[in-house]
Amino acid sequence: MQQGPIISVVVTTYNRPDALEAVIRALFAQDDRHYEIIIADDGSGANTRELLERLQTEAPVPLKHVWQPDEGFRAAMARNRGTLAAAGDYVIFLDGDCVPQRDFVARHRALARPGYLVSGSRVLLSPGYTARVLGERIDLQSLSAGDKLRLRARGDINKVLQLLAKVPDVGRESKRFTWRRIKSCNLAVWRRDLIAVNGFDESFTGWGHEDSDLVVRLFNAGVMRKDGAFATEVFHLWHREAQRDQESSNRKVVLQRAADGTIVATQGLAQH
Repeated sequence: MQQGPIISVVVTTYNRPDALEAVIRALFAQDDRHYEIIIADDGSGANTRELLERLQTEAPVPLKHVWQPDEGFRAAMARNRGTLAAAGDYVIFLDGDCVPQRDFVARHRALARPGYLVSGSRVLLSPGYTARVLGERIDLQSLSAGDKLRLRARGDINKVLQLLAKVPDVGRESKRFTWRRIKSCNLAVWRRDLIAVNGFDESFTGWGHEDSDLVVRLFNAGVMRKDGAFATEVFHLWHREAQRDQESSNRKVVLQRAADGTIVATQGLAQH
């Protein structure tokens, strides 16, 4: 196993313990064990707490639970609190419905480079197959190439080539900003860079664009991006989309910050 900085995987969750268990068990099965798991809980109920207490007894790596009261969508705050609880120098943000492949941590470690963040990739699962995965406890890490091809043919996953081929760490860097593939469900950032920009901005109201805002401010601070496609894919379990009442106003803020070079979050890590 390649050694290096401790990696902290910060997993956001909210009242979906079946999906969270699938994610955590996939993390338990990682090839690279030089990491920790922090569950950044945005106000889940007792079922999630009981699940984590049970999983902590069998965890092969440190498993922490950081909880905050349920006061509406506050994923930015949950991720910030997860970051503050992290012991690692490198933080991978992962959503509680995104099941990693067995080499997920190892691939992120291999791509990590000072001065860069890595925007990971995901494979979307259909509603029906998601129900099967959770109901039948299907091990997505054990799918064969044939299984993946059949799932793609049936429309149960939205892409397959990224699951079959791994591309070397060549030509992934970008010096120019792009809005493409900014998803905090699979995003890796150096802790020192998060601190420099004050983390996620908790002043955003409701769902939408707090991840884009973070990447914009990191870019303004000189942090470039690497593309994690064909290396870091996760299986994104289907879910209904969140209400997007504030999406338009949030997007306006991000566009303005991109234009004026804003670096530091209004309300972030330093405010805790």
